Amino acid sequence: MKKRLSIGFFTAALAAFIALAAAYHFTYERAVERAREEVALSVRDEEETETEQSGQAVTTEGDAFKEDAYYLMEVNGYVVVFLSDKRTAYEYTSIEVSSLPATLQNEIKNGKYIESTELLYSFLENYTS
Repeated sequence: MKKRLSIGFFTAALAAFIALAAAYHFTYERAVERAREEVALSVRDEEETETEQSGQAVTTEGDAFKEDAYYLMEVNGYVVVFLSDKRTAYEYTSIEVSSLPATLQNEIKNGKYIESTELLYSFLENYTS
C-alpha cells in the first residue's frame, strides 16, 4: 500500500510540474510576441512621424529599393569615393585629380555624383592606371 501511495504521489507531483512548466512556457511566448508587436508598432509610428515632419509623404503599393549613390571628391590631390552623405569615405583611390581631363577635375572638385555601384566601378576602371 505504501508503495502505491508513493507512486501516486510521485505521478501527481510530476503532472503538476509539467502543468506549471507548460503554463510558464505559454505565458512567456505570449509575452515575447506582445513585446515584438509593441516594438513593430512603435517603429511604424516613428516612421509615420518622420514622414509627416518632412512634408514629403507619398503612399504607394509595392516595395521600393533605393540604389546606393556616391560622390567623387578630391582629397589631397586624389579622387576619393564618398557615400551619399558626402561625409563617409567609401573608397580611397590612387587616381590623381591632376591626371584627369579639366572638365572632370572641376566636377570632382565640386563633388561628382554617381548614381549606382555599377557606374562607380565603371568610372574607376576607366581612370585607374
